[in-house]
Amino acid sequence: MRNPFKFLPWLLCGLLLAGCSSGPRINDDYTARDQDSRVQYIVLHYTAADSKQSLKLLTQAGVSAHYLIDTDGTIYRLVDENRRAWHAGVSEWEGRTWLNSTSIGIEMVNLGFRDTPAGRQWYPFSEAQIQALIPLLKDIEQRHGLDRRAIVGHSDIAPGRKQDPGPLFPWARLAAAGLINWPNQNVVAQRQASLGGVLPPPAWFQDQLARIGYAVPRTGVLDQGTRDVIGAFQMKYRPGRFDGQPDLQTAALLLSLPSSR
Repeated sequence: MRNPFKFLPWLLCGLLLAGCSSGPRINDDYTARDQDSRVQYIVLHYTAADSKQSLKLLTQAGVSAHYLIDTDGTIYRLVDENRRAWHAGVSEWEGRTWLNSTSIGIEMVNLGFRDTPAGRQWYPFSEAQIQALIPLLKDIEQRHGLDRRAIVGHSDIAPGRKQDPGPLFPWARLAAAGLINWPNQNVVAQRQASLGGVLPPPAWFQDQLARIGYAVPRTGVLDQGTRDVIGAFQMKYRPGRFDGQPDLQTAALLLSLPSSR
Protein backbone atom coordinates (compact mmCIF):
# COMPACT_ATOMS: atom_id res chain seq x y z
CA MET A 1 0.00 0.00 0.00
CA ARG A 2 1.34 3.42 -0.97
CA ASN A 3 2.40 5.56 2.02
CA PRO A 4 0.08 8.64 2.02
CA PHE A 5 2.55 10.61 4.16
CA LYS A 6 5.56 10.00 1.94
CA PHE A 7 5.60 13.49 0.46
CA LEU A 8 4.41 15.35 3.56
CA PRO A 9 7.89 16.55 4.67
CA TRP A 10 8.54 17.97 1.20
CA LEU A 11 5.16 19.68 1.17
CA LEU A 12 5.76 21.25 4.55
CA CYS A 13 9.21 22.40 3.49
CA GLY A 14 7.76 23.99 0.37
CA LEU A 15 5.10 25.82 2.36
CA LEU A 16 7.71 27.13 4.78
CA LEU A 17 9.92 28.36 1.95
CA ALA A 18 6.95 30.04 0.26
CA GLY A 19 6.12 31.80 3.49
CA CYS A 20 9.69 33.01 3.90
CA SER A 21 9.95 34.24 0.32
CA SER A 22 6.82 36.39 0.65
CA GLY A 23 8.54 38.70 3.16
CA PRO A 24 7.46 39.82 6.62
CA ARG A 25 3.81 40.00 7.58
CA ILE A 26 2.80 43.66 7.75
CA ASN A 27 -0.38 45.05 9.27
CA ASP A 28 -1.82 47.97 7.28
CA ASP A 29 -4.83 48.60 9.49
CA TYR A 30 -3.53 51.97 10.68
CA THR A 31 -2.34 55.03 8.75
CA ALA A 32 -0.42 57.98 10.19
CA ARG A 33 -2.18 61.31 9.89
CA ASP A 34 1.01 63.39 9.62
CA GLN A 35 2.49 62.69 6.22
CA ASP A 36 2.73 64.13 2.74
CA SER A 37 4.32 63.43 -0.62
CA ARG A 38 8.07 63.13 -0.93
CA VAL A 39 7.69 65.34 -4.04
CA GLN A 40 8.13 68.99 -3.13
CA TYR A 41 9.02 70.57 -6.47
CA ILE A 42 8.57 70.29 -10.21
CA VAL A 43 11.63 71.33 -12.21
CA LEU A 44 11.27 72.46 -15.83
CA HIS A 45 14.03 71.98 -18.40
CA TYR A 46 14.79 72.12 -22.09
CA THR A 47 16.79 69.31 -23.65
CA ALA A 48 19.08 71.35 -25.96
CA ALA A 49 18.58 68.56 -28.53
CA ASP A 50 16.07 67.38 -31.13
CA SER A 51 13.41 64.76 -30.43
CA LYS A 52 15.44 61.68 -31.36
CA GLN A 53 18.54 62.78 -29.51
CA SER A 54 16.50 63.89 -26.49
CA LEU A 55 14.95 60.44 -26.10
CA LYS A 56 18.35 58.81 -26.45
CA LEU A 57 19.99 61.11 -23.90
CA LEU A 58 17.23 60.73 -21.34
CA THR A 59 17.05 56.96 -21.58
CA GLN A 60 20.63 55.87 -22.25
CA ALA A 61 23.12 58.57 -21.27
CA GLY A 62 23.29 58.75 -17.47
CA VAL A 63 20.64 61.48 -17.12
CA SER A 64 16.89 61.13 -16.94
CA ALA A 65 13.61 62.91 -16.28
CA HIS A 66 10.18 61.77 -15.26
CA TYR A 67 8.55 63.26 -18.36
CA LEU A 68 9.61 64.44 -21.80
CA ILE A 69 7.31 66.66 -23.87
CA ASP A 70 7.97 66.56 -27.61
CA THR A 71 7.33 69.48 -29.95
CA ASP A 72 4.05 67.93 -31.13
CA GLY A 73 2.76 67.74 -27.54
CA THR A 74 3.44 64.03 -27.00
CA ILE A 75 4.21 63.34 -23.34
CA TYR A 76 6.62 60.49 -22.67
CA ARG A 77 6.79 59.05 -19.15
CA LEU A 78 10.39 57.93 -18.73
CA VAL A 79 10.62 57.46 -14.96
CA ASP A 80 7.85 56.57 -12.52
CA GLU A 81 7.07 59.44 -10.16
CA ASN A 82 7.79 57.20 -7.18
CA ARG A 83 11.39 56.83 -8.33
CA ARG A 84 14.20 59.36 -8.49
CA ALA A 85 15.24 60.75 -11.86
CA TRP A 86 18.63 62.32 -12.56
CA HIS A 87 17.72 65.77 -13.85
CA ALA A 88 18.56 68.45 -11.27
CA GLY A 89 22.20 67.81 -10.41
CA VAL A 90 23.85 70.15 -7.91
CA SER A 91 20.90 72.29 -6.92
CA GLU A 92 19.22 74.20 -4.12
CA TRP A 93 15.86 75.83 -3.51
CA GLU A 94 14.31 77.08 -0.27
CA GLY A 95 17.29 75.68 1.61
CA ARG A 96 16.83 72.16 0.25
CA THR A 97 19.75 70.74 -1.72
CA TRP A 98 20.29 67.99 -4.30
CA LEU A 99 16.71 68.20 -5.51
CA ASN A 100 16.68 64.97 -7.52
CA SER A 101 15.32 63.28 -4.39
CA THR A 102 12.42 65.69 -3.84
CA SER A 103 11.36 66.75 -7.32
CA ILE A 104 9.73 65.68 -10.55
CA GLY A 105 11.68 66.62 -13.67
CA ILE A 106 9.96 67.64 -16.89
CA GLU A 107 12.10 68.04 -19.99
CA MET A 108 10.85 69.75 -23.14
CA VAL A 109 12.36 69.14 -26.55
CA ASN A 110 13.97 72.45 -27.46
CA LEU A 111 17.36 73.29 -28.95
CA GLY A 112 17.97 76.01 -26.38
CA PHE A 113 19.98 78.68 -28.15
CA ARG A 114 22.57 79.36 -30.80
CA ASP A 115 25.20 82.07 -30.83
CA THR A 116 25.31 84.19 -33.98
CA PRO A 117 27.24 87.31 -35.04
CA ALA A 118 24.10 89.26 -34.12
CA GLY A 119 24.04 87.75 -30.63
CA ARG A 120 22.48 84.80 -28.88
CA GLN A 121 19.23 83.55 -30.38
CA TRP A 122 16.88 81.43 -28.30
CA TYR A 123 14.51 78.83 -29.67
CA PRO A 124 10.80 79.16 -28.80
CA PHE A 125 8.64 76.38 -27.42
CA SER A 126 5.79 75.09 -29.54
CA GLU A 127 2.19 75.85 -28.65
CA ALA A 128 1.50 72.11 -28.54
CA GLN A 129 4.16 71.70 -25.85
CA ILE A 130 2.68 74.38 -23.61
CA GLN A 131 -0.84 73.03 -24.08
CA ALA A 132 0.42 69.61 -23.03
CA LEU A 133 2.50 70.96 -20.15
CA ILE A 134 -0.19 72.95 -18.34
CA PRO A 135 -2.62 70.07 -17.66
CA LEU A 136 0.31 67.81 -16.75
CA LEU A 137 1.46 70.36 -14.17
CA LYS A 138 -2.06 70.73 -12.78
CA ASP A 139 -2.36 66.97 -12.43
CA ILE A 140 0.99 66.62 -10.65
CA GLU A 141 0.27 69.54 -8.34
CA GLN A 142 -3.11 68.11 -7.37
CA ARG A 143 -1.86 64.57 -6.76
CA HIS A 144 1.10 65.64 -4.65
CA GLY A 145 -0.58 68.51 -2.81
CA LEU A 146 1.81 71.15 -4.16
CA ASP A 147 1.26 74.91 -4.15
CA ARG A 148 2.20 77.77 -6.49
CA ARG A 149 5.76 77.93 -5.23
CA ALA A 150 6.56 74.38 -6.24
CA ILE A 151 7.21 74.88 -9.97
CA VAL A 152 10.71 76.14 -10.75
CA GLY A 153 13.13 76.26 -13.65
CA HIS A 154 16.49 74.53 -13.75
CA SER A 155 18.04 77.99 -13.84
CA ASP A 156 16.29 78.84 -10.55
CA ILE A 157 17.81 75.92 -8.67
CA ALA A 158 21.24 76.06 -10.35
CA PRO A 159 21.83 79.72 -11.33
CA GLY A 160 24.99 80.35 -13.29
CA ARG A 161 25.34 76.64 -14.07
CA LYS A 162 22.06 76.19 -15.96
CA GLN A 163 19.95 78.47 -18.16
CA ASP A 164 16.99 76.29 -19.02
CA PRO A 165 14.14 76.63 -19.69
CA GLY A 166 15.45 79.99 -20.94
CA PRO A 167 13.98 83.47 -21.54
CA LEU A 168 11.40 82.34 -24.12
CA PHE A 169 9.69 79.95 -21.77
CA PRO A 170 6.18 81.40 -21.15
CA TRP A 171 6.08 81.59 -17.37
CA ALA A 172 3.24 84.10 -17.61
CA ARG A 173 1.08 81.41 -19.25
CA LEU A 174 1.61 79.21 -16.21
CA ALA A 175 0.68 82.11 -13.96
CA ALA A 176 -2.50 82.73 -15.96
CA ALA A 177 -3.38 79.05 -15.45
CA GLY A 178 -3.04 79.48 -11.69
CA LEU A 179 0.10 77.37 -11.44
CA ILE A 180 2.69 79.85 -10.16
CA ASN A 181 2.88 83.19 -8.38
CA TRP A 182 3.42 86.15 -10.64
CA PRO A 183 4.06 89.86 -9.97
CA ASN A 184 0.99 92.07 -10.42
CA GLN A 185 2.04 94.97 -12.63
CA ASN A 186 0.12 97.55 -10.59
CA VAL A 187 1.82 96.29 -7.43
CA VAL A 188 5.20 96.38 -9.20
CA ALA A 189 4.64 100.03 -10.13
CA GLN A 190 3.68 100.87 -6.54
CA ARG A 191 6.71 99.08 -5.13
CA GLN A 192 9.03 100.81 -7.57
CA ALA A 193 7.58 104.22 -6.64
CA SER A 194 8.06 103.40 -2.95
CA LEU A 195 11.79 102.99 -3.53
CA GLY A 196 12.00 106.71 -4.35
CA GLY A 197 14.57 106.24 -7.07
CA VAL A 198 17.13 104.85 -4.61
CA LEU A 199 18.68 101.52 -5.57
CA PRO A 200 19.01 99.17 -2.58
CA PRO A 201 22.49 97.81 -1.78
CA PRO A 202 23.66 94.33 -2.82
CA ALA A 203 22.90 92.89 0.63
CA TRP A 204 19.25 93.90 0.20
CA PHE A 205 19.03 92.04 -3.13
CA GLN A 206 20.65 89.00 -1.55
CA ASP A 207 18.13 89.03 1.30
CA GLN A 208 15.17 89.40 -1.06
CA LEU A 209 16.33 86.63 -3.40
CA ALA A 210 16.85 84.30 -0.45
CA ARG A 211 13.39 85.24 0.86
CA ILE A 212 11.69 83.85 -2.24
CA GLY A 213 13.77 80.68 -2.38
CA TYR A 214 17.02 81.29 -4.24
CA ALA A 215 20.37 80.07 -2.96
CA VAL A 216 22.39 83.29 -3.08
CA PRO A 217 25.70 84.41 -1.55
CA ARG A 218 25.22 86.56 1.56
CA THR A 219 28.42 88.54 1.11
CA GLY A 220 26.96 92.03 1.01
CA VAL A 221 28.79 92.73 -2.26
CA LEU A 222 27.77 92.36 -5.89
CA ASP A 223 29.91 89.32 -6.64
CA GLN A 224 29.54 86.98 -9.61
CA GLY A 225 27.46 84.52 -7.67
CA THR A 226 24.95 87.24 -6.81
CA ARG A 227 24.87 88.43 -10.42
CA ASP A 228 24.14 84.87 -11.54
CA VAL A 229 21.14 84.64 -9.22
CA ILE A 230 19.84 88.08 -10.19
CA GLY A 231 20.17 87.07 -13.84
CA ALA A 232 18.20 83.86 -13.24
CA PHE A 233 15.46 85.84 -11.50
CA GLN A 234 15.34 88.40 -14.31
CA MET A 235 15.25 85.71 -16.99
CA LYS A 236 12.10 84.35 -15.38
CA TYR A 237 10.25 87.52 -14.45
CA ARG A 238 11.75 90.09 -16.86
CA PRO A 239 13.11 88.16 -19.84
CA GLY A 240 13.64 91.29 -21.93
CA ARG A 241 16.78 92.03 -19.94
CA PHE A 242 18.56 89.52 -17.75
CA ASP A 243 22.10 90.85 -17.44
CA GLY A 244 22.35 90.23 -13.70
CA GLN A 245 22.62 93.93 -13.00
CA PRO A 246 20.48 95.09 -10.06
CA ASP A 247 18.09 97.92 -10.89
CA LEU A 248 14.89 99.48 -9.58
CA GLN A 249 12.56 97.34 -11.69
CA THR A 250 14.20 94.15 -10.47
CA ALA A 251 13.90 95.40 -6.90
CA ALA A 252 10.20 96.16 -7.42
CA LEU A 253 9.59 92.71 -8.90
CA LEU A 254 11.23 91.11 -5.89
CA LEU A 255 9.05 93.12 -3.50
CA SER A 256 5.95 92.01 -5.41
CA LEU A 257 6.45 88.29 -4.78
CA PRO A 258 5.48 86.36 -1.64
CA SER A 259 8.04 84.72 0.60
CA SER A 260 8.85 81.05 0.25
CA ARG A 261 7.75 78.54 2.88
